[in-house]
Amino acid sequence: MGGPSAEREVSLSTGRGCADALRVAGFNVVEITLGPDEGASLPARLADARPDVVFNALHGRFGEDGCVQGLLEWLGLPYTHSGVLASALAMDKTRAKQAYREAGLPVVDSVIADREDVRAGHVMPPPYVVKPNDEGSSVGVYIVREGDNAPPLSDAMPARVMVETYAPGRELTTAVMGDRALGVTEIITAGWYDYDAKYAEGGSRHVVPAQIPEDIAAACLDYALRAHRALGCAGLSRTDFRWDESRGLAGLILLETNTQPGMTPTSLAPEQAAHAGIAFPDLCRWMVEDALCRN
Repeated sequence: MGGPSAEREVSLSTGRGCADALRVAGFNVVEITLGPDEGASLPARLADARPDVVFNALHGRFGEDGCVQGLLEWLGLPYTHSGVLASALAMDKTRAKQAYREAGLPVVDSVIADREDVRAGHVMPPPYVVKPNDEGSSVGVYIVREGDNAPPLSDAMPARVMVETYAPGRELTTAVMGDRALGVTEIITAGWYDYDAKYAEGGSRHVVPAQIPEDIAAACLDYALRAHRALGCAGLSRTDFRWDESRGLAGLILLETNTQPGMTPTSLAPEQAAHAGIAFPDLCRWMVEDALCRN
C-alpha cells in the first residue's frame, strides 16, 4: 500500500482496511507500506516477507497500470486483481475505450490533445470533460460547460490529456466480482463526483440498490461484466456510468473501469458486496483465494 501515485492516501486507507479484514478472516498479514520513492525496494521487502499471495492495495500509477503486476509476475508471486495487460489497458482511457467499442459498449467521443492547446481554446465544442489519460479517482478532472472559457489546466496535469464529450445524467456504478456483477449503486453529490466526493466522509451519498428502471439496472450489470471481460480483468473491478434518464437506455454511457476499486470506509465495491450478503472480511478472503486459484 502507499506508493508514488496521486492516490497514495486512498491506497493507505485501502491497505489498512483490507489488512484488518484479512486478519479477521484468519490470515497472517504483513503490511508493506511503500513511500513515494521506494518502489525499487519492493522486491527485497517481498523476499523478506515470503508471502503466499500479495494483496495489491496500491492505486493509480505503478500499482494499477501493470507495473507492479509485471514485477510480481517476474517474482512468481500470486497477486489480487487484474494482470499486467488488463491493468495497463484499463488505465489508458483511450485504449480502454477502443476495447469497449469493439465489444459493442456505449462510450462518448474523445480526443487526446496537448495540454497547452486545451488551455488556449476549445479542442471540441462544449460541454466536454478534460482529464488525464492515465490517472484514476477523478484526479485532475475539469468540466467545461457551454459558454465557459477554455479550462485553466494545472501544471500538474500531464503534457497530453483526454478531452471527451460531457455525458449528462445520473452517476451509476457496478462492481464485478469474478464472473458476477454485484449490483447498481447511484452516487449522489452536490456537484461532480470528484476526489473529495469519493473519499471524504459525507462527500457523497450512495443509494444501493439504485432506484432506476429494471432495464437500466440490467444493462448496467450486463455492460459492467462485458467491460470486465473485454479488458481481460480478473478478481474485483468496478465500472462507472452516466445515465440521462430522458433518453432511456440510449442515455446510458460507460465511462471507465477501475481494476483496483477503492476499499475504504466510503468505497462502493465493498458496499455493493455487503448488499449482496458478502461481508467485508469474506470479500477480502475471496480476493486472496481467487488470486491463488488463478496462479
